[in-house]
Amino acid sequence: MPSFYFGVFIFLFILAAVSVFLNFVPIGLWISALAAGVNISIFTLVGMRLRRVRPDRIVRPLIKIRKAGLDININQLESHLLAGGRVDNVVDALIAAHRADLELTFEKAAAIDLAGRNVFEAVSMSVTPKVIETPWISAVAINGIEVKVIARVTVRTNLQRLIGGAGEETIIARVGEGIVTTVGSSQSHKEVLENPDRISQTVLSKGLDSGTAYEILSIDIADIDVGRNIGASLQIEQAEADKQIAQAKAEERRAIAIAREQEMKAAVVEQRAAVVGAEAEVPKALAEALRAGYIHVMDYYNLENKKADTKMREGLSNLNFDISAHASQENKQQ
Repeated sequence: MPSFYFGVFIFLFILAAVSVFLNFVPIGLWISALAAGVNISIFTLVGMRLRRVRPDRIVRPLIKIRKAGLDININQLESHLLAGGRVDNVVDALIAAHRADLELTFEKAAAIDLAGRNVFEAVSMSVTPKVIETPWISAVAINGIEVKVIARVTVRTNLQRLIGGAGEETIIARVGEGIVTTVGSSQSHKEVLENPDRISQTVLSKGLDSGTAYEILSIDIADIDVGRNIGASLQIEQAEADKQIAQAKAEERRAIAIAREQEMKAAVVEQRAAVVGAEAEVPKALAEALRAGYIHVMDYYNLENKKADTKMREGLSNLNFDISAHASQENKQQ
């Protein structure tokens, strides 16, 4: 009986040991690699476990790339995975580049992947160019008419400049700058409408893809439209501004004239007050002269008669002047 329990214990112990071994050592993955013709040591897989690297994330891409006929060793894939790279993405990119006869080394692909770019998408764009459509780009011709343009830019990834090269935003900005320059140098918007390919030729000649991760294959004008008359709007705004300035200056001159008129009226009132005051002193002076005996009563009467005679002559003179003016006006009318 004790031997029976001992045999059961030994069986369970062996079963547990085998389970732990199979869990730690990926025998199934090793067999799959051998079946695919990829020679991997079982101790290499154990070493991956010890380095906390999932063997399936290395072995499966290695099988894939060896089947594609590329000579990439397991250490390169493991190093890239430990550096934080995406091994499957790099392997797919290398296989696609090899099929498309593109020059792409593992080191270059790994560097592109670690730089944060999608290397497989970049290879795909090298084989199948991508079309980038710009938003509405507004430009003004020399005659002041606004022209709106939408362009489609066909680009292909330049793998040699992918690291450190500018992206799609730079391409769109440079194409927009070229469109604005071309339209702005045109004498009339009609020239742009008649020859839209002139925009494409001018923009392509500027080498807009320098320093970018792409190679521009073509620039096509997808849509073109006429916008506002910017020149006329600016002239109207300038005229309105000049009008407001002139009105302000006229109002200033008017205020100055009113102030001067008020000053002159005040001066006239002061002069009249002075005259009235002086005239009020005349009767007092005459009375004082009469009391003092400087003039006699008859002299005073003679003075009053002369004043009355003078006033009468002035009235007759004004009457004759009015009659002459009226007669002259009637003669002119006749």
